[in-house]
Amino acid sequence: MSQQFEQLLLRAEQLIDRIEAVLPRALAAPDWTAAVAWRYRKRSSGHGVLEPVRHLDAMRLADLKEIDPQKDKIQRNTRQFVDGRPANNVLLTGARGTGKSSLIRACLNEYANQGLRLIEVDKADLTDLPDIVDVVSDRPEKFMVFCDDLSFDDGEPGYKALKSILDGSVSATSANVLVYATSNRRHLLPEYMKENLSYTHTEDGEVHPGEGVEEKISLSERFGLWVSFYPFTQAEYLTIVAQWLAWFGVAPAAIEAARPEALVWALERASRSGRVAYQFARDYAGSHTDIE
Repeated sequence: MSQQFEQLLLRAEQLIDRIEAVLPRALAAPDWTAAVAWRYRKRSSGHGVLEPVRHLDAMRLADLKEIDPQKDKIQRNTRQFVDGRPANNVLLTGARGTGKSSLIRACLNEYANQGLRLIEVDKADLTDLPDIVDVVSDRPEKFMVFCDDLSFDDGEPGYKALKSILDGSVSATSANVLVYATSNRRHLLPEYMKENLSYTHTEDGEVHPGEGVEEKISLSERFGLWVSFYPFTQAEYLTIVAQWLAWFGVAPAAIEAARPEALVWALERASRSGRVAYQFARDYAGSHTDIE
């Protein structure tokens, strides 16, 4: 009888272990000394973890060319945040490949030794933002929650979660957390021609958007600082190409000789972005290893 009871007890313990494995768990704090940047990831079990980013991009603010106005705004806001002064959540929007994400990574490198930290969160996991904020709220460091290439389709759950964190939730946002997001859409949600029909005009000519349009604008407005990026001119593109070629150790004379090839490279890709300039520089430096 006692043997049967022991077997039953063992099976009950195994069943409890299986149930506990699938039950939601509170987000555990990582070893904060292991890194300055973290990625929030969901395991197959559904449990979220903060994984350290051990190999950071070495980008510095001085390495970013032709975006000085944008750089000044982001750097000023980040410095205020690190210094414990009031600062805003930031939305960086505009042309692809113009340095939006690179600027945020460069700010991390610039201020990491002053206590700045970064947590990258995919838009699919934004519903877990309150848990992330709870884990870091008592830390002395300042945390940028970074959402790259942010946009939503109608009805996505992360939209409302982000909206609540930025402004309007019952609990106050932690003073050591700001959201930095990049997007190719200024209003983060798709816009349709038919929505123009919802605009109304008063007798004095004032324009009022409809409720659907208001909802799409409301999330963007919760970011206190908007920073717009624009396509580069040919001259700006070539300046960025030269900067990256120098980064890869190409001599000044060879950099000047590479200009025609850089223009052809951009023409083939129908883009003069900073990303295209970087890709050209990698290809050129790698295929001309004998250049000094």
